[in-house]
Amino acid sequence: MPAPDKIDLYKSLERINEGQCVQMPHVGPYDCEHETIALMRKFTENARLKFAGPHHEIYLSDPRRVLPDRLKTILRQPVANGNGT
Repeated sequence: MPAPDKIDLYKSLERINEGQCVQMPHVGPYDCEHETIALMRKFTENARLKFAGPHHEIYLSDPRRVLPDRLKTILRQPVANGNGT
């Protein structure tokens, strides 16, 4: 399905069923998100879980209006039992 030419982000709604997730707020530039993801990975491993699939990002700030060091994003990572069950 081709992407539409224009998307009205204020009228778009998508339901995602990810199951069990770990999430954490990230404040700062997008290119520093790996630091927050590393903290999430450490928490996940300590909880005997493992990352299960790609993470996604929920943007709370408009990068056109907010300085990079003040951007707010929620990082959400699906997880599964780390023992293979």
